[in-house]
Amino acid sequence: MRISEEIWPRPVAILTTISKEGRPNGMTVSFLMPISFEPKYVAVSVSPRRFSFQNLNEVREFGLNILEKSQRKLAEIFGTLSGREEDKFKIAGVKPIKSEAIRPPLIECPISLECEVVFMEEFGDHYLVIGKVLKEHVRKEEFEPLLHKSGDFFPEIKV
Repeated sequence: MRISEEIWPRPVAILTTISKEGRPNGMTVSFLMPISFEPKYVAVSVSPRRFSFQNLNEVREFGLNILEKSQRKLAEIFGTLSGREEDKFKIAGVKPIKSEAIRPPLIECPISLECEVVFMEEFGDHYLVIGKVLKEHVRKEEFEPLLHKSGDFFPEIKV
């Protein structure tokens, strides 16, 4: 059994990045967590095989966009296509939102965090990426978060 099937449910987010040439990208993540109240820091786990990892490593900024249950299709699109070949924003019909403190765009969702990478370290087959939250956008305080177990399984759980 994979660790992702043992520790669940997990919230789902779109991690938005931008290439050094200015091309936006996003990927679905569920290995994420807050790690400090003040100052605010978050951690995400990203495979070095992902196009977003290259952007994180070069630009050192990201948006963390927390999805609600109704945004499952968005999670599926951003989680199954590669940004190397596809414009995920266009395919998903999502207009990138200009951020205030970072270069990567944000997406319309209940909560978006603008983050600066302060730490990246390899742990097994993924990298732990820690970001300092520079700006928060809380569009909805009460919402049903999209939850993830493993693969394409998004369990229906009442929270």
